[in-house]
Amino acid sequence: MDTNHIPSHAHRWAWIASIWFGFGLIDALQTVFVMRAEGMHHAWVKLFLTTVLSCLPWALATPLVMALGRRFPPVKLRSLATWLAHGAACVTIGLIFAAWTTWLDQLLNPYANNSTSGPFVHLWLDRFYNGILSSLVLYAAILAVSYVLDSRARLAYQQTETARLNEQLSKAQLNALRRQIEPHFLFNTLNAVAGLVREGRNDTAVSMIVGLSDFLRRVLEDSSRQQVPLGEEMEFAQKYLDIQKVRFVERLQLNVDVPKELLHAQVPALILQPIVENAIKHGIAKRAQGGAIRIAAFRSDGMLTLSVYNDGPSLPVSSEKTHSGIGISNMRTRLQSLYGNAFALNMQNQDQGGVEVSISVPFKE
Repeated sequence: MDTNHIPSHAHRWAWIASIWFGFGLIDALQTVFVMRAEGMHHAWVKLFLTTVLSCLPWALATPLVMALGRRFPPVKLRSLATWLAHGAACVTIGLIFAAWTTWLDQLLNPYANNSTSGPFVHLWLDRFYNGILSSLVLYAAILAVSYVLDSRARLAYQQTETARLNEQLSKAQLNALRRQIEPHFLFNTLNAVAGLVREGRNDTAVSMIVGLSDFLRRVLEDSSRQQVPLGEEMEFAQKYLDIQKVRFVERLQLNVDVPKELLHAQVPALILQPIVENAIKHGIAKRAQGGAIRIAAFRSDGMLTLSVYNDGPSLPVSSEKTHSGIGISNMRTRLQSLYGNAFALNMQNQDQGGVEVSISVPFKE
């Protein structure tokens, strides 16, 4: 990932200034108190200011070192360009730091002696040579801290992006599901309405049209909710079944076994209707005598299980084992985006005949 995409913090300069000021303040206090405790006599105010201000070059250079560390990561030690870039930067900062502290000493003379009366260049280079090791340690420390902070920022950014992409995927799947209406369902419903009108059963036809309108409004409504109460999901599935019962009349038998205490549990939006639709399409509609559908729910070991059973034809053994249907595959992908691996999805033939599809998700009110 390009580190330029790591979110920048406007207060980074403030943090850098605070850290270096704190470092300089502690160093100055320690120097003054220790030297005074040992009975030394110096210009204490000037010594304090000199020690605090000596950190200024490193404070100003810290953002540049951090930027150089992103451009030439310190983990790429085999790269000659990395060694040259960081070596040149360390030497440059060390020279600037030595020149700055030498100038402060000559300006303020905090030690009140004649050690700063020599040529500036000589004192500057002498201080640079004596401070090479400390400059290397400071430069390496800044690089190490910068690399750790950037690594944490990259990890947090990747986790945020992954969560955002998963949310977008889940929303896209939900939106696609809202607009994925079985054409035959619409055609058959409209034909059933036309048949009711021909038979003079206008009240029933109007009720069916109202039910279809409510159903389509719920399918197409713009909602960002990924999860809804089970009671709301059952209500929507019931709207679909009411329309189908008008079409199938006595050929469709319905049995619902959902305890009231589970109606507040959160379930994925539009999770039941596609399962019920498949049960009717592949089970009930294929039999002249129709059949029965049972919707059940129960709670066990912190999981909520929803099941839809139809007593229609059994699945081929290969389909039961592979769960290779597009609808089941899409449903599995959507459940995984919502719950990770904390879910179960099963589709299997029953011993008494028929097919049951069950979904288990974490119970949450």
